[in-house]
Amino acid sequence: MAERTKFISYLAYSVCITLLIYPIFGSWAWGGLLDGGGWLENLGFLDFAGSTVVHSVGGWLALAGAVILGPRIGKYGRDGRPKAILGHNIPLAALGVFILWFGWFGFNPGSTTAGDGSIGYIAVTTNLAAAAGAVAAMITSWILLKKPDGSMALNGALAGLVSITAPCDGVTPTGAILIGLIGGVLVVLSVLFIDHILKVDDPVGAVSVHGVCGAWGTLSAGLFNMETGLFYGGGIGQLAIQALGAAAALVY
Repeated sequence: MAERTKFISYLAYSVCITLLIYPIFGSWAWGGLLDGGGWLENLGFLDFAGSTVVHSVGGWLALAGAVILGPRIGKYGRDGRPKAILGHNIPLAALGVFILWFGWFGFNPGSTTAGDGSIGYIAVTTNLAAAAGAVAAMITSWILLKKPDGSMALNGALAGLVSITAPCDGVTPTGAILIGLIGGVLVVLSVLFIDHILKVDDPVGAVSVHGVCGAWGTLSAGLFNMETGLFYGGGIGQLAIQALGAAAALVY
């Protein structure tokens, strides 16, 4: 929604989101942290630190806002083709991404709510997924756009972080790398799809990073979780529950 709203608009929708959206969906998935489990939690929904509860919800809200506002002036030509409106400072954007990357070590390991050995393990899976996402996004953009794209690589790191946020406590390091790699590829494809096909103007790729990769991260818990994941003999049940939770976030 950048460059299309007044500051008062951010304040207004922030009040609505923090009153009506995040607390209600959060109670469905994380109600046990307060006063009993929500319906998704009771079904066995896995979202350790919020790939859906935090990120997908925000991504779908961003999509709704961008669709309602319409594109920035000059974003699409008369022929409908998108025109790049480049950021003014890629090093500053890189600094922001690395600050986020560093902060994720509070976000994911901190979600243990306990000072035990799992904190270090979760930090490892988190970091591996981020690194894999950055490399995958760089290579994917290189193939599709004929040159490595710095902003895509940065978004790839965030894509890996968002993707690993749900399953970070229950996957192997190898699983974390695969989850990050797929997230890095997905974010590039999603950015191009939203820009060229849907023609929704998303300047920073928020819908792709948080919405799409948040949904992927949620689904990945149903595939890579070492106890209930499909790839570890757990059957399709966990994956179905994960898909239900991700879809519920989008619909809500």
